[in-house]
Amino acid sequence: MNVVSKRREAGAGRPLSKQRLRLWIRLLRAARGIEGELRERLRKQFAITLPQFDVMAALARNEAGMNMTELSRLLMVSNGNVTGIIDRLATDKLVLRQAPANDRRSYIVRLTPKGAAQFAIVAKAHEGWIDELLSGFGAAEAEELIQQLSGLAPGHRGGDKQS
Repeated sequence: MNVVSKRREAGAGRPLSKQRLRLWIRLLRAARGIEGELRERLRKQFAITLPQFDVMAALARNEAGMNMTELSRLLMVSNGNVTGIIDRLATDKLVLRQAPANDRRSYIVRLTPKGAAQFAIVAKAHEGWIDELLSGFGAAEAEELIQQLSGLAPGHRGGDKQS
């Protein structure tokens, strides 16, 4: 019996709204636990924060660079938070800020070669940590959860009014 199906019977007999509340709490606990472990490992092994990792990941996916507003929207944090993160990464020579010729008031941020090389190392470790932390799930279980959770963004599955 797999991890997902072992606990399916546990909620039997409870109102659906209570089961969904329990699901929400479990999802939060799981995400926070994994996030906490990742924060600690990033800090200890690479001396970076999770927000710094997130910024570097966004920039690694956008080699042409991004402006601060794009970064803050993508990461769902304020421009001020992104500015502080970029300042720290720039001090370490991991990112470069350049003012575009057509708008001297904004900056395009991109990874430096040093930043790209560092991020490749950190990203590989990050993937390994996630693999380790979620090793209790087999391929089929992982795919089932991915499919079930993929519609959880507001408005995607929220129309389900079963009780």
